Amino acid sequence: MQVERLQTHVVAVPPPHIGGMYWIFVNLTTKCGITGVGEVYASTFHPTVIEAALKDTFERYLKGHNPYHIERFYRQCYSSGFTQRPDLTMMGAFSGLEMACWDIIGKACNKPVYELIGGKVHDKLRSYTYLYPVDKNGKHNYDCPQLAAECAIANRELGFTAVKFDPAGPYSAYSGHQISLAALERSADFCKKIRAAVGNDCDLLFGTHGQMTPASAIRLAKRIEPYDPLWFEEPVPPGQNAAMAQVAAKTSIPIATGERLTTKYEFHDVLEHKAASILQMNLGRVGGILEAKKIASLAEVHYCQIAPHLYNGPIGAAASIQLASATPNFLIQESIGTWDGFHAEVVEEKIDWQKGYIIPNDKPGLGISLNMEVVKAHSPYQQKRLHLIMDKRPYDVSQSNGSEDWKGLDKDE
Repeated sequence: MQVERLQTHVVAVPPPHIGGMYWIFVNLTTKCGITGVGEVYASTFHPTVIEAALKDTFERYLKGHNPYHIERFYRQCYSSGFTQRPDLTMMGAFSGLEMACWDIIGKACNKPVYELIGGKVHDKLRSYTYLYPVDKNGKHNYDCPQLAAECAIANRELGFTAVKFDPAGPYSAYSGHQISLAALERSADFCKKIRAAVGNDCDLLFGTHGQMTPASAIRLAKRIEPYDPLWFEEPVPPGQNAAMAQVAAKTSIPIATGERLTTKYEFHDVLEHKAASILQMNLGRVGGILEAKKIASLAEVHYCQIAPHLYNGPIGAAASIQLASATPNFLIQESIGTWDGFHAEVVEEKIDWQKGYIIPNDKPGLGISLNMEVVKAHSPYQQKRLHLIMDKRPYDVSQSNGSEDWKGLDKDE
C-alpha cells in the first residue's frame, strides 16, 4: 500500500468561532483508493504557511510510502533538516498526516483505531466543557461569575460532571506576571459561586494559560483551594518545568498542562520535574496518535493521567476519542459543548455524546468523515487573524478587572 495524494482544507469557523477561527483538515488517498482524514493543530503561522508546510512534509516524507510505517514517518519528520528536536509547526503538520494514516490503516483492517493500539478499555468517556455563558443580549459574557454559575447549572442538567472556566485575567505576550488583587478575588468568586451552584455534582476545572509567575500562581492556588478544583491548569508559561513544579509543590490542587507541548520528550520533562499529574496533549500538535499513546504510557509509569485537550475541530476530537478509549490512565476528555453547532455540521454524523459521556463508535479508522459540501462552503479561510492570539501589550493591573478595553486579545488582528 502506498500513499499517493494529499488534499488540504482550511475551514473558516463561523461566529462566535467556538473552537477557534479555523480548522485545518487533511485527506490522504492511497493508490488502492482508501482515503483517510486528519486534523492539524498548528497555529504559530497563518494557515497558508501550514498548507505549504503540509505539502513539503507530504512530498518529502510520506508520498509513495506505506501508511502503516508510522515510526519511520515520525523519525524522518522529527529529524527533518538536521533538527531532531520538538518543533510545534513540524509536529503539527505531522500530526494531521499521521492521523490520516491511522484512518487508512483502520479502514484497511476494518477495525477502529483503538483496537489497533491496545484495544478498547473504556466503553464511555467522561467529558467536560468550557462554560460559554450568554447574557440577556444573547452575547457570550465570560466576566460575570453569576452568569458562569447559571451556565454551570445548565451544563450539569445536561449531564456534565465537570466544567472549566478561566477568570484569572488576560493573556499577554509578556506573561508571566503577578496578577492583580482584583483578579485574585474574581477567581475565588467564580469558584465560590460555581461550587455553590453545582455542589458536588461537578468537578471544577480551573483554567489559565500560563499568564502567571510561580509566586503569583501560588497566591492564586491558595485562594481557590477551599473550593477543591480537580485541576489548576498551566499556571505558568510552558517550557520551564522547574517553575511549574514550584507551584505543584505548594498546592493540594492537581496541576494539569500540555496543550502547548509536543512529543514525548517535552512531556517526559514535565513528569521528571513532577510539574503536573494530568497531561493535556492535543493530538493535532503532539505528534499524532502513536506519540500520544507513548506519552500516556510514560504518564502511567508515574501514576499520572491524561485529559486530552481539544480546542479545534471534530477530526482531532475523533483521534482523541480513539486514544482515550484504549488508555487505562484516561481521566476526562475535553468536549466543546455537546458537539452540536458547526462541530456537527462539518461531519457526516456528529460525535455521540450522552449524559456527560462520549460514546466511542465501532466504525473503522477514526470513525468519522467530513461533510465535503460544508467544508467547501466554508473554505478557504480568508482572514488575517491566527487561530488564537495574545495581547501584545504588557499586563496592566489598572486594566485587569475584566473591563471591555482589555480582553487579552490583539485588536490589530
